[in-house]
Amino acid sequence: MIEFKIVAESIDFSGVDTLMFTSKQAVKVADSITKKWREFDSIAIGPATKKEILELGGRVIFQPKNFYGKELAGDILKHFKDRKILYLRPKKITFDSRGFLKRYGIELKEQIIYQTECKSYPKDAKPESGSIIVFTSPSTIECFLRNFGWDSSLKAVVIGKSTLEHLPPNIDYKIAPTPSINECIDVAINWAKELK
Repeated sequence: MIEFKIVAESIDFSGVDTLMFTSKQAVKVADSITKKWREFDSIAIGPATKKEILELGGRVIFQPKNFYGKELAGDILKHFKDRKILYLRPKKITFDSRGFLKRYGIELKEQIIYQTECKSYPKDAKPESGSIIVFTSPSTIECFLRNFGWDSSLKAVVIGKSTLEHLPPNIDYKIAPTPSINECIDVAINWAKELK
């Protein structure tokens, strides 16, 4: 439903000693801009992000148990108060970690390195009635609805609470037990079996 567009030509690492990534896409984009990011300790939000950092040669010093805005900001406050963190992020985010941490005296530097854009699909590409749709981000919900709208026969599997908050009301949904695409797919497959 979405595609990624790189919006930065370089990354400003001045005055930072730790990087924060909230998606594997951010890691891929950072790596395509410069390999220098690998020299820094990284905070990885989610198992897929951690895996991408390690596969590309980076170092992960922390992966929080919870992946949601306030819990994440609390973890940073607890474990990284003395670190100078650069959050390499998409243009659109669901939680203002920087603003939250600033209230507690922690300065989080941010740089927007990519943005998501909706792909366009013809109306006849709409999933058939009764389908289970997997949403892995608020952007995927927005782009799906922009392309196809919603009908009451559809069901949704969402990757986490932040994504859930962007579903329209009165949609039949389930949340993946951990925020990974594979978990979402497993939930959707099992749900489909139950519905037969």
